[in-house]
Amino acid sequence: MLDLEKPYEFDWDQGNTVKNLIKHGIKCKEAEEAFLDNNNLVNDDISHSLSETRYHLIGKTLSRLTLYITFTQRKNKIRIISARTADKKERSLYEEN
Repeated sequence: MLDLEKPYEFDWDQGNTVKNLIKHGIKCKEAEEAFLDNNNLVNDDISHSLSETRYHLIGKTLSRLTLYITFTQRKNKIRIISARTADKKERSLYEEN
């Protein structure tokens, strides 16, 4: 069961850290900021939850950039799998919420 009550820690895989920075231009700290957005939107990632439950989060960073993040929760830690700038449809979904 997902529990995003603060405080929680982030657990970063080195490969995902590099991938998010090179491929999407998103730094770890910036991705973590989207979880602090009180208006973030979280949904289950049913199609990729075979070995562990995954989620999608759409939220804004402190610089107001809207991010789309795929993550899982392992005990009290959040492991970000992918973080990128939200596309137009995802931004609209966030704004409607």
